[in-house]
Amino acid sequence: MITEQQLLDFMRETAYKPMTYQELEQHFQIEDAADFRAFLIMLNTLEESGQILLTSNNRYGMPERMNLVRGRLQAHAKGFAFLIPEDREHPDVYIHANDMKSAMNGDTVLVKVTSQGPSGGRLEGEIVRIVNRAITQVVGVFQSHEVYGFVIPDDKRINRDIFIPRTNFAGAVDGQKVVAKIVSYPEGRAAAEGEIIEILGHKDEPGIDILSVIRKHQLPEAFPDEVMEEAEKAPDSITEEEIVQQGRRDLRGLNIVTIDGEDAKDLDDAVNVEKLPNGNYRLGVHIADVGYYVRENSKLDQEAYNRGCSVYLVDRVIPMLPQRLSNGICSLNPQVDRLTLSCEMEFNDQMKVVKHDIFTSVIKTKERMTYSNVRKILEGEEPELLERYKDLVDDFHLMKEIALKLRAMRMRRGAVDFDFEESKIIVDENCKPVDIVKRERSIAEQIIEEFMLAANETVAEHFHWLKVPFIYRVHEDPDQEKLQNFLAFAANFGHHVKGRGNSVHPRALQSLLEDINGTKEQTVISTMMLRSMKQAKYDSEMSGHFGLAAEFYSHFTSPIRRYPDLVIHRVIREVIENNGALPENRQEYLASRMSDIAQQSSERERVAVEAERDTEKMKKAEYMLDKVGEEFEGMISSVTSFGMFIELENTVEGLIRLSALTDDYYHFDDQHMALIGERTSKVFRIGDEVKIRVARVSMEEYTIDFEMVDMKPRREREGGFERGGRSGGKGGRPGSGGGRGGAKGGFGGGRGGKSGAGAGGGKRERGGRSASEGGKGARAGRGAAPAGANAGSGSSAGSTTGGFTGKRGGKPKGERRGGEHGGASSRGQGAVSFGFGSGKGGYSSAPMGQDSASAGGQGSGLNGSGRGEGGFKSGKGGSGKGGKGGGKRKNTSPSGIFIGENATPGGTQEEGAPRRKRKKNKGGAGNATAAFVRKKKK
Repeated sequence: MITEQQLLDFMRETAYKPMTYQELEQHFQIEDAADFRAFLIMLNTLEESGQILLTSNNRYGMPERMNLVRGRLQAHAKGFAFLIPEDREHPDVYIHANDMKSAMNGDTVLVKVTSQGPSGGRLEGEIVRIVNRAITQVVGVFQSHEVYGFVIPDDKRINRDIFIPRTNFAGAVDGQKVVAKIVSYPEGRAAAEGEIIEILGHKDEPGIDILSVIRKHQLPEAFPDEVMEEAEKAPDSITEEEIVQQGRRDLRGLNIVTIDGEDAKDLDDAVNVEKLPNGNYRLGVHIADVGYYVRENSKLDQEAYNRGCSVYLVDRVIPMLPQRLSNGICSLNPQVDRLTLSCEMEFNDQMKVVKHDIFTSVIKTKERMTYSNVRKILEGEEPELLERYKDLVDDFHLMKEIALKLRAMRMRRGAVDFDFEESKIIVDENCKPVDIVKRERSIAEQIIEEFMLAANETVAEHFHWLKVPFIYRVHEDPDQEKLQNFLAFAANFGHHVKGRGNSVHPRALQSLLEDINGTKEQTVISTMMLRSMKQAKYDSEMSGHFGLAAEFYSHFTSPIRRYPDLVIHRVIREVIENNGALPENRQEYLASRMSDIAQQSSERERVAVEAERDTEKMKKAEYMLDKVGEEFEGMISSVTSFGMFIELENTVEGLIRLSALTDDYYHFDDQHMALIGERTSKVFRIGDEVKIRVARVSMEEYTIDFEMVDMKPRREREGGFERGGRSGGKGGRPGSGGGRGGAKGGFGGGRGGKSGAGAGGGKRERGGRSASEGGKGARAGRGAAPAGANAGSGSSAGSTTGGFTGKRGGKPKGERRGGEHGGASSRGQGAVSFGFGSGKGGYSSAPMGQDSASAGGQGSGLNGSGRGEGGFKSGKGGSGKGGKGGGKRKNTSPSGIFIGENATPGGTQEEGAPRRKRKKNKGGAGNATAAFVRKKKK
C-alpha cells in the first residue's frame, strides 16, 4: 500500500509532470480494488488539505511546482494581507485587498505569485484557493435593523461585517456584545452570514470588554468535567514510600527558597547556592515535577496541549492546568515536601559550568520569599527583615554575587539585553483601571532571571548531546535585509556596527546598546534593533538563540504554565529512569510528536501574547478616558508617515496625527525616522521629549490621540493667507519668493514660485508633497490643505489648483471646495482649468513639465503690482495691470462654470502672442483639478 509520503516524494521529483489518477494508478501498479479505493481517498484528502493540487484538466501536481505558495494569511485592518509561507526559506508574499478572494485572517491558503519588485524585492500575489478556514466564530457588537442585523467584529482585521438573519438573532438586541458563529463565508461582494450563539451582555457593562477578548481569541475558561475529575484524583501530599520507590535524591535539608512576586500562587521554581571549598560556586535550580502528575495522553495532558500556556490578562489568569494542581501539589509551597526535577551546576571563577547533574529529587523550601523583600534585605533597608531571615541573608548575598557574574559572562559572550520598561494595570472590583505602575526589575528579579537562564542552557545542551527527542527554544538570526537596514539606520546617528548582513555577531549589537546607553538616541536605536530581529519560537531542532548568544537553549523552568516545559520534563524523567537512553519505540514516537508540539506551542504563545496586549491596550485607553484635556510629559516612541507615537511616563502610548501638527507642514524621513518641518526645519524624532495634551480617546478602537501643547497655528496675515515666502508687497522685488502681495491682495503660488498645490484632493507623495509634474506642489491659500494634508495619502492637497479670491479678513470663497472634487494632478499640457469664486481671481494651471517659475514674465505672483484686491495669478507669469478688477472677466460655460482663458501659467498671455489651442486630455492622469462654482446671480 502506497503512503502519503511516498506519493508526495514522487510528485516532488524534478522529472514529474502532473498526472491523472489513472496514470498514477498505473505508475504505482495498484491492482487491488480496496487499495485503489484507499488511494483515491488519500488523493482527495491531500487535495482538500492543499498539499497537492488538481488542475483544470484533472491532473495532480505539487503547488510549489505550479508557482503556488502555501501558507498562513496575516491580514491587516486596511484590507491587505501577507502570506507567511510554510516553507521557512520562502519570503513573505504581499496580497492586495482586491486579491483576497474572501479569505480571512489566519486562513491557510494557496497563493500565486504574480510579480516581484526590482532586485529581488517584495513578492506580490493573489489567493488561488482557501485550504482551511481559521475563523469559525466572531465577537462583536450587534446592530439590529429589525428584519436583519449585523455583527461589527471587534477584530479589525476582519473588515467585513457578519450578516445575521432575523431567525438567527437568538434574542440579541442592539448594542450587545455577542459571539456569532459563521454559517457561510463571504463570496464576492456578499457578506459572511452567521448565527448568534452567545450573548455576552451590553458592551458598556463592567467586565464585558475582557470577556470579549477571551471570546475573540477563543481562550478556554472552565475546564471540562473529565479534566477536573483527573485533577481531583491528585494527592494533597507525598509519602515517604513514593520518595524511596522512585529513588529520588533527598534535598530537604538544604536552604532552598522560592522568590516570586507578591501575588504569585503557582510557585514552580526554587533555588539554593553554595560556595565550595575549591572556590567554585554551586547553584541548584529545582523545578516542580508536574509531569509526574500530568501523565502523557491523559485528559489533563490533552487539555494542557490545547491551551499551550497560561494567559495573564489584566484582571485574571487563564491557567494551563487546574488550580488543584497549579496552586496545590505542584506548587513549591514553603515547609512542605514536594517532588521536583533538579539541575545542579558548578561554576568556576569564569562562570563556566565545569560540572552539572540533572536528577529527580524531593525538596522542602525554607521560605516563600518575594522580590521586594529580597531587594530590601540586599540593600539593608529594613532591620526587622534582616532579623527575620538572618539564616538566609548570607545566601541572598551569595546569590547576588553569582547572578552578577553570570550576567557579566553573558554580556561578554554577546547576549543582547533590551531593558524595556513594562507596566502593571491596577483594576478595582468592577475591572475599572485605577492606576498604571511600572514593573520593577530589581536585583531580586535579575537573580532569578540569571539562574533560570543558566539552568535552561545546561539542560538543553545536556539532552542535545544525548540525541533524544526534545523541544528547544530557538531564536533565528535576523533577516539579512532588515539587519542591513538597521545598520544603515544606526550609521545615520554616527554609530557603526562591526560586521555585514548576517555575519553580525550579537556581541556587536550588545556593544552598540552599551555605547548608546543614556544617550538621546538610545530608545530609537534599541526599538529599531528589536524590530529587525525575528521572533523566538519552539522547535524540535536546536539552531541556536541569537538574542542570548547561546548555542543551546530550552524552556525547562515553568512546567505549570508552559506546555513545552511539561513535555521535556517527561522526557527527562524517562531518560533518567532508563539510565540515560530511551527505548527505540519511544525514541521514534517522541521524535514524530515533537515538531507538532513545538508548532502548536508557538501558535498558542502568539495567541496569548495578542490577548494580553489587547486587554492592556483596552484598559490603558479606559484609564485615560477621564484625562482628556490634561497635559503630560512624554517621549516620542515611534515616527511614521501619518504621525508620531508618544509614550508617557506610565507607559501609555498615544498618537499625534500629522494633521495636528499645525505650525508647519511636516515630511517623513524614513531613513532617519523623523518628521521634518518644511518651513521651519523643525525635527521630531524618536527619543525627543515633548509636552502633550490628551485630545480624545476612542473606546471603539481603543486608541488615544494626543496633541502638542503650545502648538502654534501656521502663521497668517491680515488678509487671511499664509506666509508663503518673502513679502512681495508694494514695491517688492519682482520674482522674490513667490510670496504674498500687498495687504489686500492674494498671494502667489506658494514658496519660491512653485506651482500651487491648492485645495484639490489630488495625490501627494510621501509627507504631503504634490505628485504634480508641473511643480513640487507648494501650498496655496490659508489652510488650503484639508485635515489629512500631511498624511502623505490621497486625501492631501496636491493638485495644481491654487487660485482663491476673498475679501480681507474673510475666508476665500471655495477655499475648501477643491478637496470635494479632488482629481489627479495636472499633467496634460494645455489642460483646461477652472476659476474659483466671483471670477475676479481665476487662474490657469501650468503645462506639463513647466512650473510657474519657468513660465517667463515678471510679476511676483500678483496681478500687476499686487495691489489688486482680489486678482491673483499662480506663479510668476502675471502681467496684468493691477487695479480693482484684477484682469478682465473670465468666460463662462452655458451652465455658469467659469473657465480659465488658456493653459499658460498665471492665466494670462503675452501681448501679441498667438492664442494656443486647447488640447483635449487623454486619460484621467492628465486632467487638471477643477472646482465647479455656480455663476453668482446678480
